[in-house]
Amino acid sequence: MPRRRPLLLTAALLGISGLALAGCSTTGSDPADGRISVVASTDVYADIASAIGGDLVEVTAIIDSENQDPHEYEATARTQLALSRADVVLENGGGYDDFVSTLLSAAGNDDATVLDVADISGYDQAPADGEFNEHLWYDFPTMQKLADQLVGTLSALDPSGEAAFTANAAVFAASLDDLEAREAELAMSYSGEGAAITEPVPLYLLDAIGLENRTPSEFSEAVEEDTDVPVSVLDETLALFADGAVRVLVYNEQTTTSATEQILAAADDAGVPAVAVRETRPTGSGYLDWMNADLDALEAALSA
Repeated sequence: MPRRRPLLLTAALLGISGLALAGCSTTGSDPADGRISVVASTDVYADIASAIGGDLVEVTAIIDSENQDPHEYEATARTQLALSRADVVLENGGGYDDFVSTLLSAAGNDDATVLDVADISGYDQAPADGEFNEHLWYDFPTMQKLADQLVGTLSALDPSGEAAFTANAAVFAASLDDLEAREAELAMSYSGEGAAITEPVPLYLLDAIGLENRTPSEFSEAVEEDTDVPVSVLDETLALFADGAVRVLVYNEQTTTSATEQILAAADDAGVPAVAVRETRPTGSGYLDWMNADLDALEAALSA
């Protein structure tokens, strides 16, 4: 469910001329070096693109720091230049990173191939039972579909690299299979147990393990949309811990509000383990290592 926070794109930036852009530096590839230039909305997708493309691609992440919030991204001329040169643009979609299409349009690059992970997922983005969960990097089957799509897209741009892209994707797929096997193993022990969340970030992961999200939807929606949690909803959420209704709390450590602090305190008081998740990669950790670490933390919490 996308946070409805303002997108910080300055009018001056959107009006940057090609001449001004040419004077800026970027980590985006120079078309003359022969590599495919990929620009990803976040470092999560940049890491996956690098894993598939290897040395044959130059990847730039727009959100490239764990301290940046994709929902409050403020564009730079560096980003605009990278997008103007991109061969492939990789976005999460589903309302998560709308700034990408805005910036790409402003960059005037109509030739780039745009890969939208929400579209690639095949999931209904207007489900009848609620809003679409756009935190797709926690859904390993979708990441497999993304890897397959990257192989096809990169191979079309560089046919001589198809064997390398395919081999890289096979290694990536094997690691995803291991992650799914870990989820299935946890499901054998903990399917049906209750879980609480602060935001929908980890729901694909929790669903795969069979954990039941017992958090009132009004609570997580308010936190994600940066609005006040109604008192009655907060009380209902706090009662989950006092009543022993949940075995674990999984919270977004990149969002801190009075309500999330109260939930964390309630979990601590009740002896319910809390597991931190996030929307951008931890510094120094690749995507696969990060996902394994999250599963390690969740397994430790559930077995406590």
